[in-house]
Amino acid sequence: MNSIIATLLVAIMLLFYSCSKKAEETRVLVVRDSLPAMFTKDVNTLVSDSGIIRYKIIAKEWMIFDKKSPSYWSFEKGVYLEKFDTLLHVEASIEADTAYFFDKKKLWELKGNIHIKNQKEETFDTEQLFWDQNTKRVYSKKFIRIQQIDKVITGYGFESNEQFTNYEIRNSGGIFPFDTSSNDSIRTDSIQKDSLN
Repeated sequence: MNSIIATLLVAIMLLFYSCSKKAEETRVLVVRDSLPAMFTKDVNTLVSDSGIIRYKIIAKEWMIFDKKSPSYWSFEKGVYLEKFDTLLHVEASIEADTAYFFDKKKLWELKGNIHIKNQKEETFDTEQLFWDQNTKRVYSKKFIRIQQIDKVITGYGFESNEQFTNYEIRNSGGIFPFDTSSNDSIRTDSIQKDSLN
């Protein structure tokens, strides 16, 4: 009888030990830094800097990961931003498929179908863009297409101020209009076929 009770006690202790071990393993799997501190849907908000409204953010989802290293905001389902001047005029609008804001560095990383419009009605299209709020510079190493009123400029590599009004394009090319009604145009029918080969 004593051996049955002893065996039963050992079995109960093993059962409790295995249950507590499973609970401990479950706690290890749920690490706090893998969960967002904030998750918001259908965002339409204004963001201020030093008491002045500087940005408008519209997004389907906004997550803040404050325990990640480095900490960041995540806009996985797209984002629309407007940057305001001190009189609340829109200096630039930016759309992207995905965006991350590294809050400690004050650095935005935008990815996928990025479309930007400045006050001069110029549009900028690229696939990746960084916006450093500390240096007030925007830059990319990717292909960029800039539509101006009278021409299109393309290139690989780009740097600009935050307003997208003073910019530099590296490895540039472009499409420039010319007047086809001018007498100086080339007659294609006068070019010999052999000279094209």
